[in-house]
Order: sequence, then structure tokens, then C-alpha cells
Amino acid sequence: MKDIYEIANNTLLVPYGITEKHLQQTLQHASDRSIDMADIFLQYSHREKWYLEDGIVKDGSFNIDCGVGIRSVSDVKTGFAYTNDITVSSLLKAAKNAKSVVNSTQLEGRVKVSDFLVKPHKRNMYDVNKLLYPVCDPISSWTEKDKVDFLKYLESGAYSQDKRIKRVMIRLKGEYQVILILNNEGVISADVRPLVSLSVTVIANDGKRYESGYEGIGSRADYNFLINDDKGFNCAKEAARIALLNLEAVNAPVGVMPVVLAPGFSGTILHEAIGHGLEGDFIRKGTSVFTGRVGEKIANSECTIVDNGKLSGGASGSINVDDEGTPTQCNVLIEKGVLKGFMYDKLNARLTGNKSTGNGRRQSYAYIPCPRMTNTYMLPGKHNVDEIINSVKKGIYAVSFSGGEVDITSGKFVFATNEAYLIENGKISYPIKNAMLIGDGMTVLTKISMVGNDLKMDSGTGMCGKAGQEVPAGVGQPTLRVDELTVGGTG
Repeated sequence: MKDIYEIANNTLLVPYGITEKHLQQTLQHASDRSIDMADIFLQYSHREKWYLEDGIVKDGSFNIDCGVGIRSVSDVKTGFAYTNDITVSSLLKAAKNAKSVVNSTQLEGRVKVSDFLVKPHKRNMYDVNKLLYPVCDPISSWTEKDKVDFLKYLESGAYSQDKRIKRVMIRLKGEYQVILILNNEGVISADVRPLVSLSVTVIANDGKRYESGYEGIGSRADYNFLINDDKGFNCAKEAARIALLNLEAVNAPVGVMPVVLAPGFSGTILHEAIGHGLEGDFIRKGTSVFTGRVGEKIANSECTIVDNGKLSGGASGSINVDDEGTPTQCNVLIEKGVLKGFMYDKLNARLTGNKSTGNGRRQSYAYIPCPRMTNTYMLPGKHNVDEIINSVKKGIYAVSFSGGEVDITSGKFVFATNEAYLIENGKISYPIKNAMLIGDGMTVLTKISMVGNDLKMDSGTGMCGKAGQEVPAGVGQPTLRVDELTVGGTG
């Protein structure tokens, strides 16, 4: 396996005549004795998107981006500058600008740059046998013809499912990212991050109405992931199945009732309505409903929720190190119903007297890192799925979601289902449409009464938005029974 530091050096430094010594000098200019924290984040990425409809690639793009972000932090103040001109002079200018923002209200000249020495840097070492994903470039793993042929193959597969399938839209994305991070604590870190995703949307018509179905898959791997075990073809079939299912669906009932959340993608509710409230910046500012509640029992004793950036198997939210160079870990957030802790980046950890949990993430070199989730999921409980379904006299079985809104600080949410069913007398009956689940994260936690033994992660296409940034994130859960949840619809 290739050495990631060699890749980072050959990608980010050598082509521009930059050495680690130049980076040390840059960090020196971003630091002095008034600076609590300073770092340099270098990133190279190239990504592509393909969109096929009616057998034609109607849209496509290829993008290359490379640059550096430099940060200086003093107490709560952050100075940040970035540039895509990777030259020694531009790096030094960005470092000085970042520090000047922090020092703008302080006495100038009280300390000289030369009075402060940055520590010699040591590499964060990686066991190549324990890297969470392969060191590979997805985009170069297939030819352009391979990609177009694959998309057409999936399209024909979707149409072949039923004559009522009228339209198929397929998106294929690939990304290759290399990062290098230095900080004034004397640590240098690197990572090479592949990411691929496939999404299929199908429109069906039975002569009376149109309905849609959606399915997506993704992984930190190369494009061959999509053909292993026919994953791509099965994705297209699943989108067609959901579209056809929705042709048979009736309007959802309305009211407060038990809701059973299926394993896997339903973890989106945990992520949005609970996970964001456990991020360190909201905790530090006191804007989260979970602030000051560590040690309190806030959920059923069967509920244990973790955020695990070390999840193997190509999980999209996994990263070997976060975007501040901290190795990721498995953080227990709620254990047996008791709130245990939060997710921190370096800034919010320092300001609250904690350590970074490896959750400092950023969209690119042009953004400041902040606390973000990686792979957030609930651990399995003791109940089997039949037991949970049988316990519901009348309610909803929600399998997946097509969208929604959430207030991050309060945890209040509204989610629209993509696939859902009515439960009657302990049995799953007919499919329903237009079901909206309405509630808040804190209440959901207290209303969970049964946790399944069938933990499943999402399919790998999740993206999380916060502070104007998007990063890949994974979600998951076992089957859950929520005793009371408001269901909105047209029924």
C-alpha cells in the first residue's frame, strides 16, 4: 500500500516547490505567544459528476481544486485566511493575515515572531493494515466509456422492471482528496480519501398518477464497489420497486400514534434531531437542549448512541484523521439511556476544558473546521423486528425518508417518508404516501420503548450540512419503536 505521506508530499508540496521547512516557517508567522492554536490545512481534490437520462449523458463535470487554509486562534477569536496560490510568499501572507485578525485588538509589537518557536513536527503514524479505506483514486479506476456504459446498463435495468416505469435519472459521482495538516503542537498529519456515490430516481405512471422512487449507494472506495455483488444494478431495481410501490400507496393517516422506524437510513432522525445537539459548539454556547445534562438519564436504558469515525468497511463518514489532524475514535454519546458526552473539535474542546474527540471537520481548505458528526448510530438492543411490529395495534412503519427540516438547537423536526406502511393489529399492511413525521429529538428519546437487534447502517450517500458546509456522514440504527409521534398527511 502506498505511503500517504509520500502521496501528500508529491501532490501538495513537490509540484509547487514547497517543503516541510517552508510550512514550518509559515506556521511560525501564524503563531506567537498570544496565539493558543495555529494550523495549516493543505488540500488537493478532483471530482466528477455524471448525469444520465433518456440514454444520454445530459450533464457532466470535472473539477480540480487545490489550496491552503491557515488559522490562528486566541481565546474565542479566530483569524483565518486561505489561498489557492500555493507559493511560499502566498503562504506567508495568508499566515500573517490570519494572525493579524486575532491580534487586531491587542497591543502590537508586544512579542516578536522570532520570540516564539514552533515545536519540531512529528508525523501521526498509521498502520497501513488498519487504514479505514483503500488508498485509491476512484476517477481513474474506470475509463469514461466504462462509466457511460455502466449508467446505460443501470437505466435499462430499471426500465426492464415494469412497463409502468416511464423515466429514469441516474447520477454518478467520484472524488479523490489528499490532505496535509500541520499545527503548532508539533504534529503533522495526512490522509488520502476516496469517495464514490450512485443515485437513481425512477418515475412510474399507471395511467392515473405519477409516483417516484429513489435509492442511492456510496462508499470510500473506487468505482468497482458499484459492481461488486451487483450493487449498482440492485440500486436501480430498488428505486424502481419503490416507485411502483408508491403507485399502490394510499394517503397516510394523521394523528399521534406509534411509529416503528426501520433499521438503517431511519437513523437520519437521530442524526438531525439528536446528533447535532451533541456537537461541542452548541454545547459551549449553551444553545443545545443537552447543555449541562451529562449524567442524566434522557432515554430508554436500551438506547446507546455512538459517533464512530473509525467505522471500517468504506463507511462514508469515516476518516483516518479529522480535518485538524486528530485521529478519529468511537465516542459514546448516550450509554444505556444516560448522556455521557459530546463531540468536540480542538477549539471548543479547549474552551470547555475537554479534549478533541476527532470531530473537527471542514468542507475544504476554504472553510474553518467545526464540530461535526462522522458515523452516528444506535447500537442494537434485545428485540427482534417481528416482536416490535407485533406490539403495535395501529401505527406507521417508516422505512426511508425523502427530505425534511430540523431546528438543530431545539431538535424539532419534520421528515417526509420515501417508503412507509401502515401497521394494523401487529402486521404490516398496505403502503402509504405523504406521511410526515413531526416531533423533537428529546421527546423521541423518551418515547423509544423497544430497540431491535438488527443494527444496519445507511447505504453510504449521506451528506450533512452545517454552517454553510457539507461533509459526508453516515447514519444507522436498529429497528426502533417510538410509542408516540405525530404523523401528518392527507388522510
